[in-house]
Amino acid sequence: MRTRIAIFFSLLFAVARSNAVDIETPKNQPVEITSTGETRYEDGVAIARDNVAIHVDDTKIYANSARYDSQRHEISAQGHVRIYREDKLFIAENGTYNLDTKEIHAETVRSSSDPYFINGEKFVNFSDGHSVVENGDFTTDDSPNPDFHFHAHKVRIYENDRVVFQNVTFYIGKVPVFWWPYLYQSLNDAFSFSISPAYLSSWGPSLLSQITFPIADKIKGRVRLDYRARRGAAIGFDAEMNYGKNDNSYLHLRTYFIDDQNPDLNQTSVPRGNIGSARYRVTVEDRTNFTSDIYGIADITKLSDAFVMEDFYQSEFRINPVPDNVVAVTKTNPIYTLTAIARFQANGFFEQTERLPEVVLDVARTPIFGSPIFYQGEAGIADLHRNFPTGSVFQDYETWRFDTFHQLLYPNTYFGWLSIVPRVGFRATYYDRTRDLGRTMFTPNPDPLIPDFLIPDPTRNPKFGPPLEYGDSETRTIANAGVEASFKVSREWEEVQNRGLGLDGLRHVIQPFTNFSWVSDPGNPAEFLQFDRFEPSTKLRPIDFPEFTSIDSIDRWTIWRVGVRNRLETRRDDSNITWFELDTYFDVNFVNPYDRTPYSNLFNTVRFNPLPWASFSVDSQVPAFDKGFTEVNTNVTVQPISNLQLNFGHRFLNDNPFFLNSSLFTFGGYYRINDNWGVAVQEQYEATSGVLEQQRYAVYRDLSSWVASLGAIVRNNNGVNEYGVLLTFTLKAFPKFGFDLNFDPGGAGQN
Repeated sequence: MRTRIAIFFSLLFAVARSNAVDIETPKNQPVEITSTGETRYEDGVAIARDNVAIHVDDTKIYANSARYDSQRHEISAQGHVRIYREDKLFIAENGTYNLDTKEIHAETVRSSSDPYFINGEKFVNFSDGHSVVENGDFTTDDSPNPDFHFHAHKVRIYENDRVVFQNVTFYIGKVPVFWWPYLYQSLNDAFSFSISPAYLSSWGPSLLSQITFPIADKIKGRVRLDYRARRGAAIGFDAEMNYGKNDNSYLHLRTYFIDDQNPDLNQTSVPRGNIGSARYRVTVEDRTNFTSDIYGIADITKLSDAFVMEDFYQSEFRINPVPDNVVAVTKTNPIYTLTAIARFQANGFFEQTERLPEVVLDVARTPIFGSPIFYQGEAGIADLHRNFPTGSVFQDYETWRFDTFHQLLYPNTYFGWLSIVPRVGFRATYYDRTRDLGRTMFTPNPDPLIPDFLIPDPTRNPKFGPPLEYGDSETRTIANAGVEASFKVSREWEEVQNRGLGLDGLRHVIQPFTNFSWVSDPGNPAEFLQFDRFEPSTKLRPIDFPEFTSIDSIDRWTIWRVGVRNRLETRRDDSNITWFELDTYFDVNFVNPYDRTPYSNLFNTVRFNPLPWASFSVDSQVPAFDKGFTEVNTNVTVQPISNLQLNFGHRFLNDNPFFLNSSLFTFGGYYRINDNWGVAVQEQYEATSGVLEQQRYAVYRDLSSWVASLGAIVRNNNGVNEYGVLLTFTLKAFPKFGFDLNFDPGGAGQN
């Protein structure tokens, strides 16, 4: 039978009763002690044995035996000690608790404080809330035998802030895998570890691993340790840092170094030159917000050779095969934007248009002194260098260029429904150097979709003629004018209700639009050195300034763009959404140097989003009126059930003079079998060549603290097959859950 002892103690006297003793501290914190065994009070010390329970303020202590020293205001507990305070639990063999300082001293302790668990030989919890553990283990895996843990000589824990380790080793199970003399872990940031056995035919059997950890409160680090049997060992270090006011500036560093044992190994049909064995990638990305309206960026990548990204960063390479190198500072304002840019050729094996520097002022469309007439303009000065790859047959060239553009607009609405925006503008461009066309003959190109000036240039290609001869400086002047017009007509059908199609009322909005654009004759564009130049594209080019950015390729034109927009709108989730959209448009080419047919292709853009889990889109252009090419891009995404997502795509391109014919089918899907298992598949088939270009398959398994994924990939690079298998174990992020779904061996460990 449990006996309750209540002891009331004051500075002058103590009163004891037969079955209970209560103690009141100088700070009026009553201490309640109960037990099932012996209880007594001797010389200011309360002693209790067997199933002792002590309650004081917000702290509860349980032990086999305990003593309370009323002079020192300290509770000492022995044997199976459990201390509960707020949401924390401390388990120890022996421990003390001071009522005044709230400090806890314990030996052979285990502690739980969401989201981490810790144990150690000695433990001290100080009055300011931070704790020190000696010879301790730290983990976030809530299991008797954790999958991973850190073992450190000393651990300092600052609640809801950070953990600092000294002389720390990281274990997977009982196997040590990494050691640091010092490690900093923010409790508000992510920790993750992944290890990926992989096989890629160009790598051989491989092991890819990375560990992400905070270095300081606002700095995260990532170490990559990779080994490829056919390539060798590699190491990388990445860092991310936030700084500045409200931490809204950031710096990202990415490095990777490999002593490549087979640098000439090529799994594509594109020939390579000699490549050294020391291969590397160093990337710095920075954005600094100096003030609320001034910011700077730096995007710099230095590579050892032109193929290092393709060989070791395949996912990133497919998106950005030629990394940029630019530093810029921008001043923003509701009326204008002022930007200073320095773009340079850090990698001599890539072509680069250098700007050393360029300063540009863009003035947004702004009313003049509150009048209905608006002004829009831009002005820029640049030291331009077009540098071709080292060893190229083409000759580099350079010039200073000053360009200024000014335009007036008069937007107005007539009859309450017709919007008309006439415009007139002027552009002047000064070139310090031009190209001497005296010994160059430009003949018209027979293909109407290729501009006359876009032909092999014998003045700068030694294979075709003499080297480039510079001409005199020249100022090119251009006048432009045009008018845009549009209006809307709508009709509503409230009675249209269909839950299966996501319809709650229907409104049809029709918007015919037109844009007429005229540009005066600037002379032969081939005379001007090409920096901001014509680039082949399947899309219609802007016919307005300053949206048309190919400054050096400007030629005279007279173009009339005509179209109509159709939208079907409905209500959903207390807002209006576009249920169906169809845009149709084409150009009438009175004079068009980029398309010399009388009419452009007919363009149609379809967007259909009947339900939140289904979408359909088609972007198409067909030569409906004249010669041209055909392009149709189709995408379908559907989630028929909560655990299944499917997507289908098709790209069709035929008779384009710049791009190969293509009929590319893509299919993909992800199925979540249950809480622990998932599968994914992706296929890419080129019908024109009959080649299954890419196959990807993956299986995902949730392993409590870890997520495992097994992926396989097969690629066909112009007849050269490449195979890969990747097994990834990813530690769920600390303290949040997350895992890498990338099953591309070339993308393992990449963001």
